[in-house]
Amino acid sequence: MPIIQSVERALKILNLFDEQTTELKITEISSQLNLNKSTVHSLLKTLQANHYIEQDLETGKYKLGLKLFERGNLVINSLDIRTIAKKYLQDLSAETGHTLHLVVLSGQEGVYIDKVAGTSATIVYSRIGRRIPLHSTGVGKTLIAFKKEFEINELLKDYHYIKRTPNTITNEQDFRKELLKVKEQGYAIDNEENEPGVVCVAVPVWDHNREVIAAISLSMPEPRAKFEMENVVSRLKQVGEEVSRKMGCQQIYI
Repeated sequence: MPIIQSVERALKILNLFDEQTTELKITEISSQLNLNKSTVHSLLKTLQANHYIEQDLETGKYKLGLKLFERGNLVINSLDIRTIAKKYLQDLSAETGHTLHLVVLSGQEGVYIDKVAGTSATIVYSRIGRRIPLHSTGVGKTLIAFKKEFEINELLKDYHYIKRTPNTITNEQDFRKELLKVKEQGYAIDNEENEPGVVCVAVPVWDHNREVIAAISLSMPEPRAKFEMENVVSRLKQVGEEVSRKMGCQQIYI
């Protein structure tokens, strides 16, 4: 199908605006697109009539209109993290033979919202809808490690560090050290801290607001973790980045 030139030109005008360039004169637009002023003026008036472009009456400069914000919100609201992540979880599970989870934060706990069971072992602890602790799971650590300090303080207020295995972190001081480590390396590890014999690696999923909205984890038997950890971390981080981009995150903030 042929490209409609006027539509392409109008889109190019919209693409001139970014975080650094929020306003432009008609002469600047004309120069950057190598179009005469009369053509640019007609395109701007059409965009303005449909509220995709606004003009400051005092300066004469043009800027993006609220219609783009409205349309952008429609796209954002239609994004379903489970639907978007599902194929990535299935593919990585098929590739590794391990179990994949998708978890979101709910109060002072995480909640499994999806699971793809692997063939290598049965992870008996997890099921969709089950709530899990923050301090003893890779996903729990990941869900709060990238939050602002005051948010972490609120989440850890009156938090109970229940000991689940000999490896479980049991106090706030050690847990905060662990969160700093997670934030620095970009992923978390549950080293048999929640379930004996099971090691989990977890990575964050970011959204368009630069917020961590979910965590993806891979669970594997402890004997296999010794040999597969490097590859698992690399592949899981890749999956986390791909899902984050699908959720509107243009840059991974770790």
